[in-house]
Amino acid sequence: MRLPLALVSASLLLAACAGSVWQAPSGRDHPLAGTIWDVRAGRFVEPDAVAQRLVGARFAVLGEKHDNPDHHRLQAWLLERMIAAGRRPAVAFEMFTTDQAGVIAQQLRKAPADADALAEAIEWRKSGWPDWAMYRPVVAAALGAGLRIVAANLPRPTVQAAGRRGIEGLDGSFVARHALDRPLAPDVEAAMVAEIQDSHCGQAPASIVPRMVVIQRARDAQMADALLEVGPADGAVLIAGGGHARVDRGVPAHLRALDGSAAVVSVAFLEVQAGVTSPPAYEEPLDGDRLPFDYVWFTPAVDDEDPCVKHKESLERLRRRR
Repeated sequence: MRLPLALVSASLLLAACAGSVWQAPSGRDHPLAGTIWDVRAGRFVEPDAVAQRLVGARFAVLGEKHDNPDHHRLQAWLLERMIAAGRRPAVAFEMFTTDQAGVIAQQLRKAPADADALAEAIEWRKSGWPDWAMYRPVVAAALGAGLRIVAANLPRPTVQAAGRRGIEGLDGSFVARHALDRPLAPDVEAAMVAEIQDSHCGQAPASIVPRMVVIQRARDAQMADALLEVGPADGAVLIAGGGHARVDRGVPAHLRALDGSAAVVSVAFLEVQAGVTSPPAYEEPLDGDRLPFDYVWFTPAVDDEDPCVKHKESLERLRRRR
């Protein structure tokens, strides 16, 4: 295990590409911060090894914690390495919905390299996503290389319809294409329910959790469709939350179900936890026999505050829903 070397390598690349080492403040001195765990091989690897693996894959799914700026800088670094190696993948974003595609295309025709103008055009400030400054490095890297930007997520009206009616709120052909009407294996469904309950601190009413599972599955399916629609020429990179990068039931699983020959690599950026210094020990919160990604890149955390306290007000509003 080359823990010190991996830490040095990640720190150097961050310093080179972003002008400083870490932006997230909590756990900067954690022994895993900056290391990369190859899940299948069960060993630490260097950043260059991950970049080379992505260069050779048709699809790369880069799973983030949305409000961690270091995750976005590392996503941008990996994208830049792919570009430097001659790849020209489309870059798809969970944060852009398919009904924004026309606005995005129109704006990029007017100002093809202006990331900030794109944010204004899609009214990012009203979107509910974290500060645009976090996503700007990834978008700027894509636009600077003239890469195609893809709006990958379900439109809000579709999500709202699924939230009210469950699977009946989704388009029938979409449901059939992804077999979303097929019951999940009991252990998978139980895991998804537990994940939703845990992520909402137990405040999600039992009556709406099944619909939340439907929405999660539908989002994964839609993002897989968005990547496949790019075509095989130079593949695509997906920027999305870590849960969507799961190889067992996230976007990679949908991609393989639709095109078994597609090479897909999943990289998840995970925040370190105080006192947890072994990568396999991070499996439990994600369930399963091992971490459900191809690679895990550990970073400092945005904060060490209990999320159930931090988001108390919004969780209370959720608790009152039915």
